[in-house]
Formats: sequence, C-alpha cells, structure tokens
Amino acid sequence: MKVVIADDQALVRRGLRLILREAGIDVVAEAADGAEAVAAVAEHRPDVALMDIRMPEVDGIEATRRILADGPGGPDEVRIIILTTFDLDAYVYEALAAGASGFLLKDVSPEQLVASVQLVRAGDALLAPSITRRLVHRYAARHRTVPTAARGTPAGGRNLSALTPREHEVLGLVARGLSNAEIAASLTLSEATVKTHVARLLTKLELRDRVQAVVLAYETGIVRPDAGASTPSAP
Repeated sequence: MKVVIADDQALVRRGLRLILREAGIDVVAEAADGAEAVAAVAEHRPDVALMDIRMPEVDGIEATRRILADGPGGPDEVRIIILTTFDLDAYVYEALAAGASGFLLKDVSPEQLVASVQLVRAGDALLAPSITRRLVHRYAARHRTVPTAARGTPAGGRNLSALTPREHEVLGLVARGLSNAEIAASLTLSEATVKTHVARLLTKLELRDRVQAVVLAYETGIVRPDAGASTPSAP
C-alpha cells in the first residue's frame, strides 16, 4: 500500500511516516501544503492520502477537490483521509462533500491510524457515527438551501427515484450514522443483505462511499438536521 502525507508541520509528517512504516505501509511522498499534495498524488498515485485541512497557500479542502475533480473512479482511485485537530472543525463537512472518505483526529492512536488507512484502502468509509452526524447536523442547520417543497430532489442530478423503497430506507439509516449491523437489526435483515443494499444504492447514485451517501441524504432532505436518531456505537 502506498500513502502520501500532507501536513504543514514537519514533526507531524515525520510521526505519521514512522507509524505507517512500522506497520509495513509505504509512505511514497510528503507535502507541506495542498499544492504539493496534489502534485505528489499525481506523480506517485498512492492508495491513500492523509490530508491536513489547515495548510498555507492551498488548503486540504481545495487539494481534495483538485485531486478528485474527475469524480468517482475505479478501485485504483486514491482515497483521502482528512486530518484535523478538532472533532467539530467547521471545514470537515466541506472536505467530506469534496470527496474525502473520512477524517481522523491528529491525536489518534498509532493502532487506530493504521487500521483506518487499511479500512479506507479496502474501499470502506471512515465514518465515526457520532462525530460525523454532529458535523453534518451543524452544517445543514446553518445552510438550509433546499426548500421544503424540493426535499427529496436529487442533488447534483442524481436520480433518487432509481432506488427501491428498501434502498431508500437503508440510505436514510446510513445517513443517521448506523452501521450495517445496526441497520440489519432495525430492519430485521441479515448484515449481508444490508451490505448488498448499501452497495447497490451507492452504485445507482454514483457515490464513492457511505460518507458521500450521508452528505447526499442531508442535502436532499432525506434526513433532516433535527431528525431524531439513536446514538449508534462507533465502528
């Protein structure tokens, strides 16, 4: 596995590099700002990029947009993990909306860092339900751009009517931060069946992963910021 690390603090980059190398993960390049990150990804084509949000010149959000500008690609597409100091950083939602596959706090343990990189590389989303739900709620509450009459209208031209009733239901539960196991229990289905529903709705909506499904669900009004939901355990 190949990884690019982008952070404006050399000490942080060095620490991340050492942790990943000890786990047998190849750090192919480092970047001190977003522009360098974009260039490093283009040159080395890593599997995963660890991207700090707050960097000089070009920040992590813009760098993420530039890297993923062509939209969801094949299995070899780079996955981006956002690094942040604060669990409610106002910019994290924008990074997720730009296509990042999840985010990590910088004080994450070495074991969690390695596990997270491996998880995202496998094509899953790094989605801590409680934190992600608060982030999206906070953003949506401040940016109510979708009129009530238009709720349910696809964002970005995506056709939600292509979903079956069950897939639509599963999308709503994914957006509330539930894991596959929790969705299975809620709908009295097997985890394998839920996984199939999730995979199909992501394909139909041309979404990269569960993070983008959460963003779409809130932006289209499938789930409202004030919608009640139980607090699931973190994955």
